[in-house]
Amino acid sequence: MQSIKYLISSAVLVIILTGCAKTQSNESDAFTWEVSAPEAEGIDGAIIDSLHRDLQSGSYGLVDHFLLIRNGKIVADHHYDHDYKTISQIYDTARHQYNYDHPDWHPYYQYSDLHSLQSVTKTVTSILLGIAKDQGMSIHLDSAILPLFGDYNIDRTDKLKMSITLHDLLTMRSGILWDESSSYADDSLNNCTAMELKEDWIQYVLDRPMDTIPGTKWVYNSGVSVLLGKIVSIATGKGLDTWAEEKLFGPLGITDYYWKKTPLGEVDSEGGLYLKPHDLARIALMVLQKGQWQGQQIVSEEWLKQSVEPFVSLSDQVGYGFQWWLTVDGDETIAYDMNGYGGQFVNIIPASNMIVVFNGWNIHESNKRVTLNFFKERILPAIKSDN
Repeated sequence: MQSIKYLISSAVLVIILTGCAKTQSNESDAFTWEVSAPEAEGIDGAIIDSLHRDLQSGSYGLVDHFLLIRNGKIVADHHYDHDYKTISQIYDTARHQYNYDHPDWHPYYQYSDLHSLQSVTKTVTSILLGIAKDQGMSIHLDSAILPLFGDYNIDRTDKLKMSITLHDLLTMRSGILWDESSSYADDSLNNCTAMELKEDWIQYVLDRPMDTIPGTKWVYNSGVSVLLGKIVSIATGKGLDTWAEEKLFGPLGITDYYWKKTPLGEVDSEGGLYLKPHDLARIALMVLQKGQWQGQQIVSEEWLKQSVEPFVSLSDQVGYGFQWWLTVDGDETIAYDMNGYGGQFVNIIPASNMIVVFNGWNIHESNKRVTLNFFKERILPAIKSDN
């Protein structure tokens, strides 16, 4: 999900400027992050300090936060301030939540500490789907998904479309004709941009024609993540945000978040979640702990194991699972990655018992962006060989 750079009518703006914000205290949450020195956790502090200085100097553009956790302890925690209100003035600043150049919405929600996660939201949606499946909801990976959308207009004579399974959606192999590689400023070509300008996002995705046999071709498609969020809602009988608060955020002690909604009130499950970096790290730590959090199984180890299987090989270094990016080296999966537009990266490295979190907002200077394999280039070398 990317930047929309044009004005829409004031009537639509009134509808679009919606969402779900939640802030409350949670006295029952006893979790606090431990802090440790890099050297104490087997990390070369000089390498991490060098990285911090490069981030601070702007060598990697607009990075907002860098968080490094090993053995469950924070060993690096750096925030970088940028004047986004001034920066945004050279760009279109139409006041709606899907204009990524307006500082009321991006990268922070209403100038708070809540940072836009963009497509990291997709991975969170996958986790919430897994929780629903774990709890006995009618969710079957190999079942056709369109019968669930009985309230929508669908060409049910389209055999290819009717054969799309949940597994196809999760692995971005829906077969739906979709272009999300063209400029995000052009709604005539980019389907994600076009979808975000529609009132009914779900119907827009369902109306798209088919391109290939489902399950055979990987195409990045934010629309299928919208369908996944709706499937969670259909299966649980609750809004995705409510389900998240009850089954994920609440148990993890995450009490402050914002989640965009579409004009029709559907939760934006493809890119609309905002969290603080330390709370995003809680989700990553839960995954690293095989779905457990303070003695409670949040999501099953079985679902997480399935989720990070490289069902799709995109290159010799990148694979794709259930809305998870995977850093691979041959047959070995090195890291489970949540990635989002603008510089949202969460790397979970099980063999090193490590988590890396980056927030940023590099939407115009692509030559300075933190990359998918950034942690391999700058962070993994800091791990001492005897640890």
